Amino acid sequence: MTSRISSSSETSLTYDAAGVNSAGEESALKNLSVWINRTFDFNQARPLLPLGYFANVLQLSPDTGLAISTDGVGTKLLIAQSLQKYDTVGIDCIAMNVNDVLCVGAVPVSMVDYVAVSVMDSAILGDIAKGLHDGAQTAGINIPGGEIAQIREMLRDSPGFSFDLVGTCVGTLNPQRLIIGQHIEPGDLVVGIESSGIHSNGFTLARKALGLMDLGEMALRGYCSELGHSLGDELLTPTNIYVPEILAMLRAQVAVKALIHITSDGLLNLQRVASETGYVIENPLPAHRIFSLIQERGNVTVAEMFRVFNMGIGFCLISAPRDAARLEQIGREHNRKTAVIGYTVHDPERRVWIPSHGLVGANGAFLPTSDKPPPCPSR
Repeated sequence: MTSRISSSSETSLTYDAAGVNSAGEESALKNLSVWINRTFDFNQARPLLPLGYFANVLQLSPDTGLAISTDGVGTKLLIAQSLQKYDTVGIDCIAMNVNDVLCVGAVPVSMVDYVAVSVMDSAILGDIAKGLHDGAQTAGINIPGGEIAQIREMLRDSPGFSFDLVGTCVGTLNPQRLIIGQHIEPGDLVVGIESSGIHSNGFTLARKALGLMDLGEMALRGYCSELGHSLGDELLTPTNIYVPEILAMLRAQVAVKALIHITSDGLLNLQRVASETGYVIENPLPAHRIFSLIQERGNVTVAEMFRVFNMGIGFCLISAPRDAARLEQIGREHNRKTAVIGYTVHDPERRVWIPSHGLVGANGAFLPTSDKPPPCPSR
């Protein structure tokens, strides 16, 4: 990943300029939260966590909790539509949901899906269902139901077949064993697991940077020498499903203190855990070539790249130093590149430092910095 930072913020492409109103989303979420929080007391299965975590947990009994999360695939679906290739986006839908449910220490067990379509096409729906099947098999969950909605008027801006795909996943855990970072200590280590590429976030910026907003099929199917295959193949690479290796880690005799799914906002997701902790990512995993391609073609600053994309790291765990090697070993046993990428420090501002790129993250953004990060307390 090149660390070039554009000298002019006026000419650099940003997520907001590509069409995603980050500030407006934050304001909208606050307005939604006012009313959603008021529903918490409507029955006895009260949510254990505030809004904003990867998943929430309902306590059904003293020793039974139900984790629940919902997510979709986003504008990655437009790539599938342009290429008329629909058999992998179901994997993305499964992945985005089960990976979030893992983040409270739960075992994903089931997911229902919602498919909105402009027209009914049984062959395409069959392809979408195949992806859902393949993802469910990897995650070890079932799909007991779902919904298909024909909403041509709402999807009419896209020619031909257009659709949206969303899932809601549940998992089980003992509420007394909820893992949200509450036991993190300064000097704990950050273990990173590789992503498969962009996953299912940041596609609006990626499409804008790569000149794909008009979704030209030839541009997607053509050979890309920088990647060694077509842009379409790269962009439709399914999101990694981390269930097998994470459950193996949770079953091992190690203390996993936090689990973090790296989605939109990239490594800023580390700030979501329940700890006054800062993170120094001194050895990030290598970023895939697609990220530098997006940066170069779209003139995107490295700070914006790390704000929007996972940059090669799809999942993180926090553990005590003595347990990190075991987590690395389990990741490798599941054919995932897994390595210690950093450490934790006490920091009420909950900053995320990436010294190799001269960045520090706070308040929803990464900014260039020449300051050195705090040293590791355990060294």
